[in-house]
Parts: sequence; C-alpha cells; structure tokens
Amino acid sequence: MDNETQLSRRERQIMDIVYQRGRATVADVIEKMTRPPSYSAVRAMMGILEQKGHLRHEQDGARYVYLPTVPVSTAQRSALKRLVRTFFNGSPREAIAALAELPEAKLSKDELRALSRLIEQSEREGR
Repeated sequence: MDNETQLSRRERQIMDIVYQRGRATVADVIEKMTRPPSYSAVRAMMGILEQKGHLRHEQDGARYVYLPTVPVSTAQRSALKRLVRTFFNGSPREAIAALAELPEAKLSKDELRALSRLIEQSEREGR
C-alpha cells in the first residue's frame, strides 16, 4: 500500500476509521469523524478510495458497506515503514526508543519478555 502517500488527510482519516471498524458505511464514518463534511462529500471520498484500490464495497440492502482491500497487518507494516523513514531517519532503533519513552507506552513484564524473545530470535536469524 505504498500509494497511501497519495491520500489526502481526509482520505487517511476515512481509511483509519474503516480499519478500526473492519467495515463501515458512510454514516459509520461520519459518526467517527471530527467536523465531518457532508454525507455526499464522504460518500464521494469513499468512492475515490474505492477507485484508488483502497476500499471495496458490498451491498447491504440499499446501502454500501465498505471494507479495506489490504489486510490490516500489511497496512500496519506499510505505515510503520513510512513513519520510521519520515520521522526517525529510517532507524527502527530510534523509533523504538521514542516509543518506549512515551508515558502511555509503559509495558508489562509479559510484554517486555515477549519483546526480549523477539530480539533474541532476530539475533539468531542474523537480522
């Protein structure tokens, strides 16, 4: 999903909402948006996202239900790559250090152990 850089702020906001919900109607998206534009504007943006290949729709009676075309795990990796490249000069270490310093990022002992296992596995595999 490298063409996500071509999305407008509103389009990214819509995609975030659809990913959070898993599937969404235009009304669902409007409900979650801060200062949403008109119904027809959101419907048009979702149609554009469908044309760009980010969304697909299913018919549910008279309404369309939109779903992302890319699995959330793929979108997460793409977003993380872009974030690390843009804000941390491509350094995953810098990104992890910044994340660990956030007060809301306090990790439990179980989470720390899981991260330690991932680091050990990465070292074994030579990454």
